Amino acid sequence: MLERTYIDDVSADDETTTIAGHVHDTRDLGGILFVMVRDRTGTMQAVFKEDREPELFAEAEALDRETVIQLGGEVSETDQAPGGVELVPTELTVVSEAKEAPTLEVSKDVDADLSTRLDNRHLDVRDPETRAVFSLRSKAMEAMKQYFYDEEFEEVDTPALSTAGAEGGADLFPVVYYDKEAYLSQSPQLYKQLLVAAGFDRLFEVGHAFRAEEFATSRHVSEIAMFDVELGYIEDHHDVMDVQEESLRAAIEAVQENAGRELELLDADPVLPEEPFPRLTFDEALDILEEEFGHFPDDPTDLDTKGERLLGEHFAEQGHPAVFVVGYPEEKFYYKQGVEGDDIASRKFDLIYRGEELSSGGQREHDIDRLVEVMEEQGVDPDNFEFYLDAFRYGAPPHGGYGLGIDRLVKGLADLDNVKEAILFPRDPDRLEP
Repeated sequence: MLERTYIDDVSADDETTTIAGHVHDTRDLGGILFVMVRDRTGTMQAVFKEDREPELFAEAEALDRETVIQLGGEVSETDQAPGGVELVPTELTVVSEAKEAPTLEVSKDVDADLSTRLDNRHLDVRDPETRAVFSLRSKAMEAMKQYFYDEEFEEVDTPALSTAGAEGGADLFPVVYYDKEAYLSQSPQLYKQLLVAAGFDRLFEVGHAFRAEEFATSRHVSEIAMFDVELGYIEDHHDVMDVQEESLRAAIEAVQENAGRELELLDADPVLPEEPFPRLTFDEALDILEEEFGHFPDDPTDLDTKGERLLGEHFAEQGHPAVFVVGYPEEKFYYKQGVEGDDIASRKFDLIYRGEELSSGGQREHDIDRLVEVMEEQGVDPDNFEFYLDAFRYGAPPHGGYGLGIDRLVKGLADLDNVKEAILFPRDPDRLEP
């Protein structure tokens, strides 16, 4: 490995150090040259003086922005430098020379529209603020996965290709699979349930889902990163919401504790209240929208985008960035619904975080007779889901789970305007590269 210390690890206690990274910017004051070096942890200022090291100064003067260099020298404490320290180099090695000026500005605070940024993503992610989004994302996912490992959940992988979608409909990407027609996965939903029925009663999966939908919004993409969870032997949907809330709290707390540099760069503050997330019924949500905002969703069985945003605003004013909405009517066949004694239509919930649906989940139907009955009521042919139904013929515990949109979570944590900013290489109806 190339000798270096990450910039974030250099402190005033170090007498000497070696760093490596891209030339972020240069500033020539005539006889004194400042070179800002950038690695994945931050930037550090190096000071070259012509009267002290004339040959080294001449080499530094020839450096172009984005050239990769290695610098060794003395560490000097100063209040004027980022991080409170600067490097006085005694060695300079050009590792890889930039052949031309970048087509997208990296070191200056110059706005570019999102489409241009995504077209030049290889340059855009060099920007420290953009880079901070994905450092934050990594730390949030590390914490969330650790929560489930600590709670003795097992990580699984389910197929990205299948013969049918978990949610049915036409919003599927067809794939030629040898001599058969297959589809990219909408969700690992059916496989998660199959595994719980088989005894994998505490599981999670991090993967991708695909939705062949036409959209033009700041919250949708065609390829979605998902954090899916399923657990067995539950009492009801509240057990699932408990796990959802606890794991999200763990992720946000880790971001607050370990991603201070990233949050400062992004000017973001993922607030986490001490109080439990509010849990309201679907009917209560509709009442709030009607009474507080005079808003009526077009579909009386669902909350629309505006409704979610308004609910987010309503609860944010009360100090709650996250709220559960429980009991959606006319839900998909795999949700437990129409239960005698319930005051809600189904045991399905959404978690709305900062005004956007972050996850959907609930208690599943584990009784095969009822499962087939609901399928037929909804016009779903059970023969198309034989592999799924077969798992329930041999006994299945009461279970539930949810799927959380990782991209939307990062959008909320980093306070971004568009979910595509939270994805390294987003896919939408008009973008299949880079």
